[in-house]
Amino acid sequence: MSLTETDIARHYGKRGLYERIITGLAELGKSEESLTPEDLKAVDEFHIGGIEATRDLMAQIDIGPQSRVLDIGSGIGGPARHMAHSHGAAVTGLDLTPEYVETARRLTTLVGLSPEFVVGSALDMPFDDRNFDVATLIHVGMNLPDKPKLFSEVARILRPGGTFAVYDVMQLGGAHPEFPVPWASSADTSFLDAPETYLAAADKVGLTLVAQRERVAFARDFFDRLSASLQGASPPPVGLGLLMGEDAQLKIRNMVKSIGAGDIAPVEMIFRLPG
Repeated sequence: MSLTETDIARHYGKRGLYERIITGLAELGKSEESLTPEDLKAVDEFHIGGIEATRDLMAQIDIGPQSRVLDIGSGIGGPARHMAHSHGAAVTGLDLTPEYVETARRLTTLVGLSPEFVVGSALDMPFDDRNFDVATLIHVGMNLPDKPKLFSEVARILRPGGTFAVYDVMQLGGAHPEFPVPWASSADTSFLDAPETYLAAADKVGLTLVAQRERVAFARDFFDRLSASLQGASPPPVGLGLLMGEDAQLKIRNMVKSIGAGDIAPVEMIFRLPG
């Protein structure tokens, strides 16, 4: 693991995260013995729009029981569990942060699902060539300094005709958000890029763009609701605050300000590898 990757893993790593999630769920009257995937959605979909965004992305791709899926930057496993539970797909999650992978494994076992989770880098994936039908990247590219290498790895592990679904925060204007933001505490681990950078990297390895859209209004509505939920001295016992830490509201404010200024936005891109 490179020094940059170590710093990124440290930014996300939260010791005791599983225990805090279980404690928060208990405060809501949810016991470990009866948890469902839906009970975890407030905390395990760590991206703008949460489960709504995941469903919107999945609606644009062909995914079902026949699909072998790689979720790149899988976090604590929310999208991977959703794809397994709602679509019946065979899912593997890859993430740089050991605490996230361990939490993802334990939560997945707890709710009786089958996705597997592996510690590793999106820029050097520990998988054989042509191993997956679908790859997803949900709010991960902001931590990846080498987009051409990412797309080269995706093209390598996808089978002919495979799909790469991206939902990332991208740079639209000239100014970077103030730090901290949800994905980085300083410039050392923030690698925002313009949509054109993604498109150029895809074109270089033969991935064809089939759909693209910016989700600015969607993002503003989501952050309005999230900020309201974090107001006051008692934030919800289970929510993204568990992942973002004590400065969650500051991270959200900085991001919202930058979205409002037109400098950044969440963007969906769907690519296909020729069959």
